[in-house]
Amino acid sequence: MAAFAVMVPRAVQAEALLVVEADTGKVLQADNATMPWYPASVTKIMTAYVTLKAVKEGRLSLDTVLTVSPVAASQSPSKMGFRPGIQVTVDNALKMMMVKSANDMAVVLAEGVGGSVDGFSGMMNQTAQKLGMTQTSYVNPNGLPADGQITSARDLAILARAVIRDLPEYEYFMHIPSIRYGRRVTQNFNKLIGRYPGADGFKTGFICASGYNLVASATRNGKRLIAVVLGASSGQARAVRAAQLLERGFGGGLGWLKPALGTVDNLVPIDATPPNLRDEMCNGKRKRPATDEDAETVAANGSASTGETAVTFFTAGLQPPLAKPSEMMAAAPEASEPIPVYTGPTKTGTALIAAVAAEAEKQTPPKRKKSTIAAKKPDAAASKAEAGAKPAAVRHANAKPEAVAKPAAAAEKKPAAKPAAAADKPKPKAAAKPKGQSKPAG
Repeated sequence: MAAFAVMVPRAVQAEALLVVEADTGKVLQADNATMPWYPASVTKIMTAYVTLKAVKEGRLSLDTVLTVSPVAASQSPSKMGFRPGIQVTVDNALKMMMVKSANDMAVVLAEGVGGSVDGFSGMMNQTAQKLGMTQTSYVNPNGLPADGQITSARDLAILARAVIRDLPEYEYFMHIPSIRYGRRVTQNFNKLIGRYPGADGFKTGFICASGYNLVASATRNGKRLIAVVLGASSGQARAVRAAQLLERGFGGGLGWLKPALGTVDNLVPIDATPPNLRDEMCNGKRKRPATDEDAETVAANGSASTGETAVTFFTAGLQPPLAKPSEMMAAAPEASEPIPVYTGPTKTGTALIAAVAAEAEKQTPPKRKKSTIAAKKPDAAASKAEAGAKPAAVRHANAKPEAVAKPAAAAEKKPAAKPAAAADKPKPKAAAKPKGQSKPAG
């Protein structure tokens, strides 16, 4: 029955699916695996690979401090939202990029390693050719829509194998459960992390043209599998599909009955144009931004309504019967301590604690609004301001702290009129950026 559950939806929507053994490259299942596809944010696996290879070869270190440029700051969400001139270490930029899928941090790394976006894209393409990714070309380091940014499920599996093989000491960047920036905690967009037993990689992606993509991996009883899902209908659907594929590969389905499919490197590329799923993903009924930070992921951050079920998954061990993939992905992630990220040079001990506290203090002003609730007259306007503030806070993990601080100061002088007006000030900026984003979404 598990085999049919994976196969039925394929007739309804374009998808590319692939499951391979990490150590041998043996293909366990392949459907449209060599169909060209728009990568979206799974591009960041290559950005991390090229960056970490440079670290491993001594060309820079995880402690190297990089500066946010105007180009980096201008990227569409999902992003951290740092102003030009802010500095961040390679280590922190990688964590923000891989967990929050921060497009600005991908550009920061690209400029730090390759000198420019174009220079780094050239390095990405050279690396792809060297690894045998014959269907892949890169134009930017974050996967935002661009002509010529193409890959395939086959090539993404080859890249995932390269990360495991070449960068074992840095693999932890591929499966960090969550990060904390000041007061804000962001769960990994890869819903298998902390939900699917043994999940240990890699990255999600979404733009309107590609649909919801995911490169995932998991290890069970010493065996590691890589699953690639391209073109799923939602963030939840791609996670469930990947879990189904992994279950089948581990023997939970009928995968062992399939004839040998060879190795991933030997899959024959299809000469075709990538399918454009824009109408399916972002039509009038399903308006979406060109960001991987979908509403389901936002809702999952901080949700613990099914925590007991999640504990059951992980305390039951890895022996069958396991919960259904759909149940696993609907549960809250396994409890874990978020990894702190921050701006500026590397900090440890009390300096790190102080830095995290300072970032949290910068993000405190929105909470001060509660003390002025009694003074608020225009309830409708205030409600509107607060409603607008929520998505901004979620989408920009640290949206310009100073810009948020001004309304609080103004509120102390004129509590009746300024809070709503001040709260509205950042909205034009926030609205201006998505406008640039609607253009690349297709």
